[in-house]
This record gives sequence, C-alpha cells and structure tokens, in this order.
Amino acid sequence: MFSRFFGSHRRPFSSLDEQEILALAISSEEDDARIYRAYAEGLRDEYPHSAAVFDEMAEEEDGHRAALIEAHRERFGERIPLIRREHVRGYYDRKPDWLVRPLGLDNVRAQAEQMEEQAHRFYVEAAKRTGDAGIRKLLGDLAIAEKTHESLAHRLSEKHLGEDERAEEEQTERKQFILTYVQPGLAGLMDGSVSTLAPIFAAAFATGDTWQTFLVGLAASIGAGISMGFTEVASDDGVISGRGSPIKRGLATGIMTTVGGLGHALPYLIPHFWTATIIAFIIVFIELWAIAWIQNRYMETPWSRATFQVVLGGALVFATGMLIGNA
Repeated sequence: MFSRFFGSHRRPFSSLDEQEILALAISSEEDDARIYRAYAEGLRDEYPHSAAVFDEMAEEEDGHRAALIEAHRERFGERIPLIRREHVRGYYDRKPDWLVRPLGLDNVRAQAEQMEEQAHRFYVEAAKRTGDAGIRKLLGDLAIAEKTHESLAHRLSEKHLGEDERAEEEQTERKQFILTYVQPGLAGLMDGSVSTLAPIFAAAFATGDTWQTFLVGLAASIGAGISMGFTEVASDDGVISGRGSPIKRGLATGIMTTVGGLGHALPYLIPHFWTATIIAFIIVFIELWAIAWIQNRYMETPWSRATFQVVLGGALVFATGMLIGNA
C-alpha cells in the first residue's frame, strides 16, 4: 500500500535504457495522436474547422510514431517492450479528453500547447541518454519537431481557419456559453432577486425582527434555488435545443437563484432593523442593475428596455412585500 502511494512501483526515467526510451516514445506518440483525434471528434459538430486542425496534428504524431518504430526495428528488432507514461516516475501525465470536458476552443488549444511543450522536453532529455548516433539524431529531430508544433498549429489554423471561419466558430462558442450558463444563470438571478423581495420585506415589516426575517429569506432563497435548479434540469435535456448539459444549466440556475435571494437576506443578520433594511435596499438596487447589465451585455437587450423590465418588476414586487408586511 505504502509503496503504491509513494510511487516506488514506477521506474526512474534515468534508469531506462535505449530500447525502453524508444518504447516509451512510441507509446507516448500513440497516446497523443489518440487524444488529438478525440479532440477533433469532440469539436467536429460545432467547430469543424478546428477539428480539421487536430486531425492533421494527429497525423503528424502518427508520422513520429512510425519513425520511432522503424528505428526500434533496425536497432532492437520487432518486439517493443510495453512501457507507458504511468510506468515512469516523474514522467508527465496526459489528461484524456473526457477529463478536459467541455471541449471549448481555448481549453483544447491550451492543452495542445502544453502537450507539445512536454513532448519537447522529453525528447531533449531522451536524446541525452542514448549513445546510438541514429537514435540520438531521431530523438533530436523529434524534439525540434515538437518545439515547432506551435508554428505547425498556427499554420494549420491559417489553412483551415480563415477570418470568416474563425469568426463563425467564436460566435458558435459564445452562443453555446450563453445558452448553457448565461441564460439559465440570468433566469435564476432574476427569480432569486425579484421573487424573494416580497416574502423577505413582508416578513421584515410585519415582524420588525431581523433574525426572523433572515430565516424567511434563507428558506425562500434555498427553496427557490432547489426548485429552479430541478425545473431547469427536467425541462430540457439539451439534445434538440442544443442548450448543453441539463446538469450544468440546472446548477447555474439553482446557484444563481440562491445567490440572488441571499443577497438581500444576509443584511438581516445585523440586529439593528433599519440598518439591515437600508443595506438590503442598496443590495437590491445593485442586483437589479446587475441583471440589466447582463441582459444588455449577453442577451443584447437595449439598456432602456432591460432597465424598464427589471427595475419596474423589482419595484412592483418590493411594493407588494411592503404593503403586505404593513397590513
């Protein structure tokens, strides 16, 4: 148990001989090509041009693997030892594509850059540990190739991603972000901020008790968050609408609903009634303007319309709460 925890079942990189270094390089290139193809498949429906970039990068890795296998065949024969990254202590790890979901463009590009930099460092160190001139030259050439992959990715991007294609994919990515996170989160924030105004301020003016008001606000906020979250999950699985994972949308809606309600409930932890109420007023004002800003920024709603909808709606609900609380 302790040996597995401390990684003593792994070989030090410095202990690998030339054949094992080649075998490790072969398996690493296989993994990298597989990851690039997984990226391509994950991007193909929404970002076909970027998928083509990763397809060609996978083919490049296949070429590296073929050169390494040929070098192994000439120097050591047909049998390639089974040695992988996880067998070598201190060797860099690769995240499979399912661990870097969602496959956003910026995410996979950053992962690809990191992969190429790690591969470059490996080939530099591997070349230092071989005395065979042919193998050393091959490893050095691969180190250079991995170092220039950044420019390769740039060239491939230029080939497959003109200005129109790049703008199209960026627009698709922005639209997906809005549908999956912004729109559900905005709905939750509006519901939490506006719908809890009435019960919180009704409780405040009816009781004059800050603690009881806070408990009402806490219950209303959490209850609304749970309800809105489950409603969002159950309302649309995202397959036909293209709005993305229902779990992500549900979390965005539920969390923002709770946050919207707690914003003006938390001031009632202050024992002085009017101090707590004035701070709650200020927070409500900030919340309503934040909602209007999000509508204008992401939903492209004109400022005048967003302000009218949010401020008028909030004012009506707030007035309702005060009237009921003073009844």
